Amino acid sequence: QVQLVESGGGLVQTGGSLRLSCVASGEISRGTYMGWYRQVPGKQRELVATIGERGDTNYAADVKDRFIISGGSGTKTVVLQMNSLKPEDTAVYYCNAFMVYPLPARDYWGQGTQVTVSS
Repeated sequence: QVQLVESGGGLVQTGGSLRLSCVASGEISRGTYMGWYRQVPGKQRELVATIGERGDTNYAADVKDRFIISGGSGTKTVVLQMNSLKPEDTAVYYCNAFMVYPLPARDYWGQGTQVTVSS
C-alpha cells in the first residue's frame, strides 16, 4: 500500500531554516490531501500544514508566515520549507496522506523526522 518517507530534519539555531521532504510510494488516490503534522513528548499531534490536489493550502496560525508547503496530490513528493525557526518548533514532524477514496477515508503516516531548534 502507501508508504511515506520523511527526510530533512536536523539541529538548527533560532532563525535558521530547514527543508523537509516526504516521498510517497504506492497508489495515491484522487482527492488525497497531503500534509505535515508535528508532535512533542506529552502533547497531542498537531497540524502544521496541508495541501490539496488543487493547490489549496492550510497552515497552523503560528507557522503560516514562516513555512511553505508545496507538492501534494498528484505528485511524488511534498515539501515543507521552514524558515525563521523558533525553539517552539522543536518536534518530530510527520508526513501525512489523508486518503479520501476509496472509502472509507483513512490516514497514512511516515515514521517522522526530528527537528530541533536551539535557543
